[in-house]
Amino acid sequence: MAQAPAVYSSGSMRAEKRAVAGSSDLPAIAKTSLKKVVGFTTRRLGILSEAAHSALDLIAATITFFSVRVSDKPADADHQYGHGKVENFSAFLETGLLLLTCIWIVYEAVIRLFFRRVEIEPSIAAFSVLFFSMGVDFWRSRALGRIAAKYDSQALEADALHFSTDIWSSGVVAFGLLLVRLGRKFGVEWLRDADPIAALFVAGVVVYVSWRLARRTIDALLDAAPAGVRSKIISAVSRVDGLLEVDRVRIRRAGNRYFADLSIGLSRNVTFQRSEQVADAVTDAVHNVLPDADVVVHSVPRALNTENIFDRVRAVATRNNFNVHDVSVQNLRGHLHVEQHLELDERLSLKEAHDRVTLLESEIRHDVPEISSILTHIESEPATIEPGDEMVRDARLEKRLKVIAGEFPEILDMHDIQIKRVRGRLYVSCHCTMSDDLPLTRVHDISTQLEIRFKQEAPELFRVLIHPEPRTDNRR
Repeated sequence: MAQAPAVYSSGSMRAEKRAVAGSSDLPAIAKTSLKKVVGFTTRRLGILSEAAHSALDLIAATITFFSVRVSDKPADADHQYGHGKVENFSAFLETGLLLLTCIWIVYEAVIRLFFRRVEIEPSIAAFSVLFFSMGVDFWRSRALGRIAAKYDSQALEADALHFSTDIWSSGVVAFGLLLVRLGRKFGVEWLRDADPIAALFVAGVVVYVSWRLARRTIDALLDAAPAGVRSKIISAVSRVDGLLEVDRVRIRRAGNRYFADLSIGLSRNVTFQRSEQVADAVTDAVHNVLPDADVVVHSVPRALNTENIFDRVRAVATRNNFNVHDVSVQNLRGHLHVEQHLELDERLSLKEAHDRVTLLESEIRHDVPEISSILTHIESEPATIEPGDEMVRDARLEKRLKVIAGEFPEILDMHDIQIKRVRGRLYVSCHCTMSDDLPLTRVHDISTQLEIRFKQEAPELFRVLIHPEPRTDNRR
């Protein structure tokens, strides 16, 4: 399976593809005309079959030229996946033309072998035309094959296959012509049949090429997944961190462009930003397999088997785009009671906020039926920037706060005390150093108790923010 080509500028790609597609038309016209003239004058079926083959190759080359011009057009409102399938359709038409050639060649060969003898005249002109044709086909197949491989163009690849097989078929016809000449010279009667037999061999070559093209073009037109690519993509994507499952992978090809649609499972508690990060990582993994593919990733929320009751409560809140915190669950005589804090837009009225909380609590009870009761503390989520008046320096207050911090043996140091006046109210913040291995639950308890003690000592404080730091990050 050919992977997508390296990224080239669209202008240079179109120019090269059109140039190589159009450059072979004039030699094809000359080659077809010469074969027809020599074939009719020598009554040589092999050459006539080659002339018919070349005539259809000329038609195919013309179709390829126009299909390349159309396929490189960018996507538009009516063709969201671009026009690349025109190349696949062009290759399909070429397959049909080749099969028509086979039917005519086989028919004429059978007639000449069993029903009507035709005297032929092998001549130097016949040999010259065939060798000239082989030279032209060699040049055309190399040029077309190089550009087809460079831009992964199925239409140009079909043309290249045509002309490469023409070299062998012309060689076989020349060999048949030589056998007829030798048969006349040495009086070997059965060598007269070398001409139609050579023509049948040509037909066999054309059938073989047609079959190869038919399989590929039909697969492309029916959106068949390239062999082995799906498993490679699943293997690459499965290594992405944070991914729970690869639910679905669909791949299709239009011209030289691949399109990949993936559905992935993520934990239902991940944030939107994290989901986007995982989707980007999945896209990069696909590009490692198909470098120029157009990738669409759909994320599906999944519940983990390891979810606890806290995860399930937060999952319901996340599904409703709510931010809950300080979730507490108490087991009272076999009944679970939940307390939680919920932030809502400060511009809501109490009625609007209460309605939203009621809906959230109802959904939590439905999804987590083992919960007996829920109590939600409503907090206002700031939606405006508060204007600050000034920074206040109060040495006496700072000293009092440090004395209170000394009441807690776990607090090793308190520093960076800041006092602000915002809308006439005092805000205080500070950094507290604690032991590295202190459990987070204990850190939270100490911070809460310290906040309470600060407000008891200084009732004028409106808000207190305490930032805990590990000792190793605050060596003084």
